[in-house]
Amino acid sequence: MSTEELLHQPLTRVIELDIEGMTCASCVSRVERKLGKLDGVQAAVNLPLESAQVTVPEGITDQQIVDTVNATGYTARLKTAPEVRGPGAGADGIHASDVHGPDVAAAGTGHVHMNHGGKPAGLGPRLVAAAIFSVPVVLFSMVPALQFPNWGWVVGVLALPVVTWSAWPFHRAAAVNARHLASTMDTLVSLGIVAAYLYSAAMLAADPAMTAHPGMGGHAELYFEVAAVLTTFLLLGRYLEARARAKAGDALKALLDLGAKDATVLRDGAEVKIPAEQLVAGDVFVVRPGEKIATDGFVVEGRSAIDASLITGESLPVDVDVDDTVTGATVNTSGRLLVKATRVGAETTLAQMGRLVSQAQSGKAPIARLADRISAVFVPIVLGLAVLTFILWLLIAGDVQGAFTAAVAVLVIACPCALGLATPVGLLTGTGRGAQLGILIKGPQVLEDTRTVDTILLDKTGTITSGKLAVARTLALGSLDGSGMLRLAGSVEAASEHPIAHAIAAAAAAGPGTAPVTDFDSAPGGGVRGTVDGHRVVAGRAGWLAENGIHPTDAHHEALRREQQSGATAVWVAVDGAVAGIISLEDTIKDGSVRAVARFKALGLRPILLTGDNAAVAAQVADAVGIAAEDVFADVLPAGKVDAVKGLQAAGATVAMAGDGVNDAAALAQADLGVAMGSGTDVAIEAADLTVMGSDLGQVATAIELSRKTLAIIKTNLFWAFFYNAIGIPVAALGLLNPMIAGAAMAASSVLVVTNSLRLRRFGR
Repeated sequence: MSTEELLHQPLTRVIELDIEGMTCASCVSRVERKLGKLDGVQAAVNLPLESAQVTVPEGITDQQIVDTVNATGYTARLKTAPEVRGPGAGADGIHASDVHGPDVAAAGTGHVHMNHGGKPAGLGPRLVAAAIFSVPVVLFSMVPALQFPNWGWVVGVLALPVVTWSAWPFHRAAAVNARHLASTMDTLVSLGIVAAYLYSAAMLAADPAMTAHPGMGGHAELYFEVAAVLTTFLLLGRYLEARARAKAGDALKALLDLGAKDATVLRDGAEVKIPAEQLVAGDVFVVRPGEKIATDGFVVEGRSAIDASLITGESLPVDVDVDDTVTGATVNTSGRLLVKATRVGAETTLAQMGRLVSQAQSGKAPIARLADRISAVFVPIVLGLAVLTFILWLLIAGDVQGAFTAAVAVLVIACPCALGLATPVGLLTGTGRGAQLGILIKGPQVLEDTRTVDTILLDKTGTITSGKLAVARTLALGSLDGSGMLRLAGSVEAASEHPIAHAIAAAAAAGPGTAPVTDFDSAPGGGVRGTVDGHRVVAGRAGWLAENGIHPTDAHHEALRREQQSGATAVWVAVDGAVAGIISLEDTIKDGSVRAVARFKALGLRPILLTGDNAAVAAQVADAVGIAAEDVFADVLPAGKVDAVKGLQAAGATVAMAGDGVNDAAALAQADLGVAMGSGTDVAIEAADLTVMGSDLGQVATAIELSRKTLAIIKTNLFWAFFYNAIGIPVAALGLLNPMIAGAAMAASSVLVVTNSLRLRRFGR
């Protein structure tokens, strides 16, 4: 798209709504269809969360969106206050909106908000009342020995509160939809309950003494027990479903609850405790051992170990020192820290995680589109089938009672509720569990992508390796042994800020120790020199040694060449004007990289190493982690990473790419599945489809496993939802299904779908 086209793109904003009154997939379809009739408006409605994410163009107000939903028969409101907030969310909470084009101010831009439909507490009393009254209704209706003169009237009176007050949620929803010339699952349920009760009342009025079938006690023509038990079963199903749906969202709620509630800020040298949401960028706050870090920042004083498992999913604490970055909601395990806040409110890592998870849960998976199309026309078709069943029974069998029973069973058994819950509840649970493991799935499409990938490109530095050099070995070439050479070199390198100098100084400090240095000097990109214990020490490149009058022999150069061929970064060390030896440094392979590569292979993926390092270094790393020699791409520039992805795609591979740096962003975007390591940059994370908040490559394998498992659960849900209706409706139409059993089966189908999805909560445990 050209710059000119971009400039003329319509400005849009994304708002979030809470929507009350939706009960099934037909409701979702109606709301999306009505909003879609507004020019330029796109809506994704989530049934389990009773929410909608709406893309709104200029010229259409938020109130128009709300009014459109209300006119559809439901109650909508803009999300103006989050029920759950992360640390430092501020007065506005955690925004889940995404503004396209230049910033557009929009009232009520979405907040991460957990709203579990169904309200178990509200359904509880109605369910209890229905159960209490239904027991005697069933006993009197089904056990002839308990029947007495005019027992039908007693049963009718006992069933009345069940089919009115207890069943009121169904009747109310059906009436609201009827006013808008629409029908939903509640229409079917309400019609079934009312039809069963009114038919029985009519039979009772026609034959008050119930003498039509004295041999059966007369109960064959009364359906009071059907109406009562049907209401009870459906309320029980909805109650269990609502509770299960609430559990499905517990993971996101728990994630957002991780944040610190208070922060101890330094003000004029004094410690002042304030609510965490009042922190602003630039504040310096105190974190004592055992306390949560209130917001993202960097250490300005102190040293400690940080338990980041709640965010990253990694179990081992991470050591931090001055200038190291820290993340809000992680736990300080040991020393006292002073942290300077850099990101607060909606900018924090935790807030961004909540936003990504919430947006993913509001999306539509491609696999769900068929269910949406079916749900849009499902209820009218079922109503037609029920009428057709009644007519055919009358015409073929001439049996009014059989016709009525079959028609009611069709109404009750055919419920699109399970279809509507199959995808969003699975997605809700899977993405929530992922967040607990430090894995962010950007949207439903990602689930499909993880199923098809067969190749994974792994960036070396920061992904397979730590990106930090460490001393691998020392090679003495003079009178000093390796330990003595390392002590002198480490002492002079300790005065330098170069990463290689840090690695050598750290190795010396951990081994033979260091000594004070005088007359220190350094050359950027060249090396260092100084005096240690009376010895003149020079360390660095060959050119730096030459500048200091030191010239290695051919044998020395051959030794250097061998070290470099092994993949090491080699540093010359000279003492008192003569070559003392070589210190070799290597990028350290992360713990778990070997296991991760093995897991990729077990998942059917071909791991390929991609690096800008030379072939010798790349081959050594590949061999160490178990990647085949032919699957190594070395000497690859940042632009070449994109070409590598394209080349594999052109060869027929479906490519996943894992990386953590700015120079990986383009390749992540080009790949069929981009996976960003959370220790990397915001640019890489933005370009990726999956984000793992930790630095362990094994989390990438876990992310793919979780995505595939979530997709499998959703597919299972949809299969059973379709299978249930495909089998249930014909059986009911043939008169082989008692309406009470149909009601129980309908309620059970929704509970089964939700319960199946909840299995994802145990993933990885």
